[in-house]
Amino acid sequence: MLDESTKGQVKEYLGRLTKDVTIVLFEGKHENRKDILEFLESLKDLSAKLKIEYSKQVSTGVDFEILSEGNSTGIQFYGIPMGHEFTSFILAILQSGGSPIKLDQSMLTAISRIDADLQFETFVSLDCHNCPEVVQTLNSFALVNSKIQSRMVDGALYQNLVRERNIQGVPAVYLNGERFLSGKAEASLIFDKLMEKYSNSLIEQNESQVLSPNDKVIYDVTVVGGGPAGVTSAVYTARKGLKTLVIADRLGGQVKDTMGIENIISLSYTTGPELTNTLSDQLTRNGIAKRENVRVAKIQNDKVKRILLNTGEVIETKTIIISTGAKWRELNVPGEKDFIGKGVAYCPHCDGPFFKDKDIAVVGGGNSGVEAALDLSGIVKSVTILEFGEKLNADQVLLDKIKSSPNIQTITKAQTTEINTNSEKVTGITYKNRESNQNETIALDGVFVQIGLVPNSSFVKEIVQTNKFGEILIDEKCRTNVEGIFACGDVTNTPYKQIIIAMGEGAKAAISAFEYLLHAA
Repeated sequence: MLDESTKGQVKEYLGRLTKDVTIVLFEGKHENRKDILEFLESLKDLSAKLKIEYSKQVSTGVDFEILSEGNSTGIQFYGIPMGHEFTSFILAILQSGGSPIKLDQSMLTAISRIDADLQFETFVSLDCHNCPEVVQTLNSFALVNSKIQSRMVDGALYQNLVRERNIQGVPAVYLNGERFLSGKAEASLIFDKLMEKYSNSLIEQNESQVLSPNDKVIYDVTVVGGGPAGVTSAVYTARKGLKTLVIADRLGGQVKDTMGIENIISLSYTTGPELTNTLSDQLTRNGIAKRENVRVAKIQNDKVKRILLNTGEVIETKTIIISTGAKWRELNVPGEKDFIGKGVAYCPHCDGPFFKDKDIAVVGGGNSGVEAALDLSGIVKSVTILEFGEKLNADQVLLDKIKSSPNIQTITKAQTTEINTNSEKVTGITYKNRESNQNETIALDGVFVQIGLVPNSSFVKEIVQTNKFGEILIDEKCRTNVEGIFACGDVTNTPYKQIIIAMGEGAKAAISAFEYLLHAA
């Protein structure tokens, strides 16, 4: 099941175990029983601290659990964790064997205090690149709270459960038998949903307390957001000698989901994950404190500002740079989230070249949608614009250009209902003709969703001024209407949402914060 090269890598990882770990396979009959036996047998002798045992307890036959020092961790796998889930499996062994859990400590502390029996089931596809983060987060929660159980279920092996629960996309998470969440979810989102249900008073309880992780340290600058703008701000302020903290629910932000990036000058090509790793490395090299997987719930403005985290912790800081970016407004139809980067795209500038000579659709007939169609028309074979309303709502100059573009067609009164896919890619789009009420399907290679951006500014709208779109209003120096609070990147009213522009704005905000502190002193 595992080739010699993979075994060698796993053996090296297992050398980090400091506690005994036991994998217990349950008895039972299943057509894949032979495969799971072969898989587990291939792990034997890779570490003296890893044991494989076979229980007489009857179950499905392809399910097993992980024990640490003979005690249940609450982590179970229903299926053979290969593909993307192989990382989840190895990480579960390492963390059960003493390796640190790489989630924010205040988050883990809050999870450990939940006094309720929680049984999570995460239905996955082994080809899903969004599933492992969910599985790994819930496994981590199980390790810090004995009342939590985390079970990965391979949907391909448990089709009866998939049909029974009418699961149409992964990851699909159930909590105590009820649907908990669907689709891509970072640790901060999963944590928020749990806190809403089991501990939603953390923030209120701690508003009068300062619980800084570094003995009540007051930071010179706290950057909220870990995308290109935020990291640039942090690097610039740190290089000015300022004590800097970055708070990010997801380091990399939107960029992390971009599969190919070819328009950053000096880099001929990179990917979102690669760029995210580079951003993380720069924070580390500059000695910048990071708080990942947590979210800012509220900001209290004073001479020394207070940032309230969703974990209940409070951070004190002299200045704040808000760089929380924006998220693409989603269609929320089947096939969309699961195939981001595999035919579903949101940025024509970034991803357009990957659809050269292919048939694509643009959903959205406003300025952004029509501009996207025009940009793409010079690259792709054909573009179909789908607009919900009775007509396109773009500027007339753009509409005139559409008429003179032979490979662009327009369909109005079209409500997108599904993005069609096979196991690997987008194959088409289905929409309801709002005039005839009939469903229509178009064969396609890609879908660009262009129904607007949503700035991530809700947590600060009561403090700083925003426009009707929710963008934070800033001046030419990235200053908001509140002294000591700056903003940069896609969360602001700065036009043209591009990585390279966000980086420049981040540098500008950092220099402005430095000047503010210089004069305030």
